[in-house]
Amino acid sequence: MKDRAYAKVNLSLDILRRREDGYHELRSVMVPIDFYDVLEIKKAKEPSYSSNRRYIFWNENNTILKMISAVKRRYGIRDEFEINLEKSIPSQAGLAGGSADGAAALRILERMYHLHLSEEEIAELCKEVGSDVLFTYYNSPALVEGTGEKLSFFDIEEDWYVLLVKPSAGVSTKESYQTLDLTKCAHPDVPGLKKALEEGRDPFPYMGNSLEQPAELLCPEVDRVKQLLKKEGAAHALMSGSGSTVFTLSKDRAEIMKLYENMKKYGLFTRFAKLL
Repeated sequence: MKDRAYAKVNLSLDILRRREDGYHELRSVMVPIDFYDVLEIKKAKEPSYSSNRRYIFWNENNTILKMISAVKRRYGIRDEFEINLEKSIPSQAGLAGGSADGAAALRILERMYHLHLSEEEIAELCKEVGSDVLFTYYNSPALVEGTGEKLSFFDIEEDWYVLLVKPSAGVSTKESYQTLDLTKCAHPDVPGLKKALEEGRDPFPYMGNSLEQPAELLCPEVDRVKQLLKKEGAAHALMSGSGSTVFTLSKDRAEIMKLYENMKKYGLFTRFAKLL
């Protein structure tokens, strides 16, 4: 069976505080985009793993294997699997590629074994694998709170096009949070952004990302990409998640396509997409 693992962008991300358990409390508007990996899982006599990307490691940190292990353990499944991942979403990019792969594995196993999981079961399994996995399981615009476990879904009525530009260097999520200074980072109005999108108003005044502050320290190329986008005519540029991907939005498809063509000359990972 196959499933698409869709990437996401954070249209706004506010890190509120560091909790006593070491995790960070956040508030974000996350939106899936039509840019995805393709995961295929088949039953097999012996486990086997393949991918079109050499940097995919099939170990205990792989989100696909973590999800499969969690489902097998919980539901007593003893089968082995042949797994193939056609990877398009770059790593350490702030696009939740790994989380999306884990969520796709869960959706495939649900269908394969007719599990009919409850919302509570889905949430528990996703939490076991990673903080963005629950969002990427549902693939719907949402206000995300807590550590990623509280989702309030909403509709975006208008079509928005997005240009993704990623520097050659990535940003480690762990290092980003370790470097974060809550007194110096941005604290955008995330609920205001959700309301603006629902009402069809201009979202740009409400967009921001607390994690740009540490990301630009760890990867100065993030700011360079932002400046290049603005130089080429982008009205704004914002980093997604913990980075290092920078994106710009427009309701004008032709505007984003022109930017796409202009940005390709810099030799960076560049991708045109649409908000889902």
